[in-house]
Amino acid sequence: MDLLNTLVDKGLRRELPTREEALAVLATSDDDVLDVVAAAGKVRRQWFGRRVKLNYLVNLKSGLCPEDCSYCSQRLGSSTGILKYSWLKPDEASKAAAAGLAGGAKRVCLVASGRGPTDRDVDRVAGTIKAIKEQNEGVEVCACLGLLSDGQAERLREAGADAYNHNLNTSEGTYGDITTTHTYADRVDTVNKAHAAGLSACSGLIAGMGETDEDLVDVVFSLRALDPDSVPVNFLIPVEGTPLAKEWNLTPQRCLRILAMVRFVCPDVEVRIAGGREVHLRTMQPLALHLANSIFLGDYLTTEGQAGQADLEMIADAGFVVEGSEETTLPRHRAEARGAVPGAHAGAGCGSEAGCGSACGSHEGSGAHADVCGTAVANEPRTDLVAVRRRGAGTDLAPNA
Repeated sequence: MDLLNTLVDKGLRRELPTREEALAVLATSDDDVLDVVAAAGKVRRQWFGRRVKLNYLVNLKSGLCPEDCSYCSQRLGSSTGILKYSWLKPDEASKAAAAGLAGGAKRVCLVASGRGPTDRDVDRVAGTIKAIKEQNEGVEVCACLGLLSDGQAERLREAGADAYNHNLNTSEGTYGDITTTHTYADRVDTVNKAHAAGLSACSGLIAGMGETDEDLVDVVFSLRALDPDSVPVNFLIPVEGTPLAKEWNLTPQRCLRILAMVRFVCPDVEVRIAGGREVHLRTMQPLALHLANSIFLGDYLTTEGQAGQADLEMIADAGFVVEGSEETTLPRHRAEARGAVPGAHAGAGCGSEAGCGSACGSHEGSGAHADVCGTAVANEPRTDLVAVRRRGAGTDLAPNA
C-alpha cells in the first residue's frame, strides 16, 4: 500500500505526515488493519526498539471535582459511586507507589482531582514526591494536578517532579461540547507552563467520545505542535452516571488505527496506551504493543485495570521487554534536547486513565476481572468490563500492581 510505505518513510525521518495521510490511516478497512499495524510497528521499533515502559497511577485525591468534564467519573455532580476521599498523606502515597514499582513500573504518576492546585496543594504534593524519591532510588515522578498557576510548575520541578501531565483530550473545535468550566486554551497554557519550567510535558487525548476522524487528526496535530515527550492515548470508558455513559463507539480495530495514526504523526514520542485498553482492545492488546511503547500497570484512578501479572505476561508473550530504570525512554536526539543523557532518567510524562487525569484530566480507567457468561458478540458494548475501583489508594485493600 503506497500510503503505508510513504508513512513509514516519513516516520523514520521524523517528518510530519499530511492531514490527508493521517485521515487515510483512520479510513483504512478492517481487512487492512494488520498491514497498518505492521507499518507503524516499523516506526515504533526504529525509535523505541521492543521496550515497553510501565507507569503506575496513584490517585492522591478522588472525586469531589468542581469541573464538568463529560467523560469523567469524578466530575461535578457525579453519580457513579466511585471512591471519594481527600488528600492521601505522603507515607500513604509512597506505600501505594511502592506496589507499582515492585511490579516493574518505572514511573509513578501522582494525580489529584480538582480544577487545579492551590499553593498549599503544591506543598502537599512536594512532600509526597520527596517521600517517594527518598524510598525509591531512581524513580521518575509525574504530577497531574489540573490547571497550573504561574510559578507552580517551577515549584514542582524544584520539589523533584520529572514531568507534568495535562491532556488536550479532544479537538479545539469540539472542546466546548465536552467541558464548559474551563477552555481548551487553559489546557494548552498549562502544557506550556510545564515545558517552560523544565518539566517533561505529557499531553494526550481521549478517543471514543463521539468525535469525527477530523477531530482526532486535529487534536493529534495540535499535540505534535506542542511537542510533548509523551502522548497518552485514552479510549473512553463510558462509566454509568456520566453524560457519555452511552457512547460505545470503539472496536479493537478502530483503536489500533487510532494508535497507528498517533505513531505516524508523533514517531519519536512516547506513545502510551492509557485508560480503556482492556475494555476496547481486549484480546487484541498485544497488537497495540507494536504501536505504543508505554502502558499503565494495574488499576486506574477510579476503575479497575487488568491484573498486573497479566500485563507482564502479555508483554513477554508478545516478544517485548519491560524497560529498565537505567534505560532512557526517549530516543537520543530527544533526550539530549531535554538535557538528559543515556542512563539518566529522561522519560515522557504521565498518561493516563483517560490521560493522567486529575482535575480536568481523564484516566477514566478500564475494568477487568469481570466474569463473562455466554458468548461475546462482535462490536457489542462490553459493559461487563467496567468495574469501579474498590482497592488500593483510599482503601484498606491491597492495590493491583
